[in-house]
Amino acid sequence: MNKSPEDPAPDEGEGQSRSGTMTRLTARLTKLTEGLPSNTIGALWILLAAFLFSIMVTLIKFVGQELSVFQILLVRQLVMLAIVAPTILTGLPNSLATQRPWLQITRIAFASTAMLCGFTAIIELPLADATAISFSKTFFVTIFAIWLLGETVGLHRWGATIIGFLGVLLMLRPGGDTLVDPYAALAIAGAAGAGMVMIVVRILTRTDAPVTILTYQALGVGVIMSIPAVLTWQPPTAKQWLLLVMIGGISWAAQLANIKAFKAGEATAIASLDYTRLLYATIFGAVVFSQWPSTETLVGAGIIIAASIYTVHREARRGKKLARASDGRGYSN
Repeated sequence: MNKSPEDPAPDEGEGQSRSGTMTRLTARLTKLTEGLPSNTIGALWILLAAFLFSIMVTLIKFVGQELSVFQILLVRQLVMLAIVAPTILTGLPNSLATQRPWLQITRIAFASTAMLCGFTAIIELPLADATAISFSKTFFVTIFAIWLLGETVGLHRWGATIIGFLGVLLMLRPGGDTLVDPYAALAIAGAAGAGMVMIVVRILTRTDAPVTILTYQALGVGVIMSIPAVLTWQPPTAKQWLLLVMIGGISWAAQLANIKAFKAGEATAIASLDYTRLLYATIFGAVVFSQWPSTETLVGAGIIIAASIYTVHREARRGKKLARASDGRGYSN
């Protein structure tokens, strides 16, 4: 199974899976899939993760029409923190023992940037556009891995990266009315931030335990969002509170499903299925918000997806580990 040993997500997910109704649900799903080939199990989990992530961004876009993105992020983090609290508390004081505090702070900063930019883009752009642009994270990971990890990239991977960025540039004008759509640019910034988070996590896991990385991220992002959230706070209605709590719960469930996918199946066999999020985003965008992706978005997304799949399978044939972590997909870091 091609799962990178430095990926902290499985331990993180196993700790999270000890609590709540979602635990019982995932236990039932696990039992139902017993006896199936591992890659089939992984495929089913990643399809579920893609569906849940799409529901999450749909709810964020819906609630974001009336509440600030800071408020959404703060409540989301608090809900997720409540879910993982047993893991954090039982791990004390080791949960807070880090050998690289400044790198933990760096990760928190980039995770906050990725979520803030990404969620803002989700609220302001058609869902399919924001989702498609988020796939450019793959190519930022390549660049950051060269810069920070000293990885050697060959001609084929550079070619795929350049072609992928051409797809990104095409999507920077989803409306075709301006040189660069500012919200599309925010989506790019969010993807870059998510790519940097994945690189930082790879470095952190060399010295720090997964639960430590989880604890600092959960607390740090919540603290950063608390001040602007209070300044922009609007009392949510009962319906909005329900949706905010659902965003947090579904975010956790989506991450857990994604973690289980990469724990069960080979990355090279199941990674491309994550692109079904674009299909879900297109359907939800059309049904819920009456928004359809532009031609530029569809063509650009096709270029990015093709280049990404080529990179994944070529690296697998060469026996290399992919420079990514299963919990860094989308804007759910």
